[in-house]
Amino acid sequence: EGNEPGESTKITYCELLHKVCQFANVLRSQGVKKGDRISIYMPMILELVIAMLACARIGALHSIVFAGFSADSLCERILDCGCSLLIT
Repeated sequence: EGNEPGESTKITYCELLHKVCQFANVLRSQGVKKGDRISIYMPMILELVIAMLACARIGALHSIVFAGFSADSLCERILDCGCSLLIT
């Protein structure tokens, strides 16, 4: 369900699994490995869920910062948790 009434997306488990595995491979190609910390800075969209599940799939820790936060707030959160990658 989206933020606007009537805005929604349907996805099957198989489609979701395919997208998560695909993005997990992208993360691996960027050098992300188990135990790495990643920040995700996105609105509430399907790609946020895919990124979060891809991190979990490879064992990377993720911190979600919603898109309403300012640049300074985002910077503080990235520095506090020592992230090695930011997904936007």
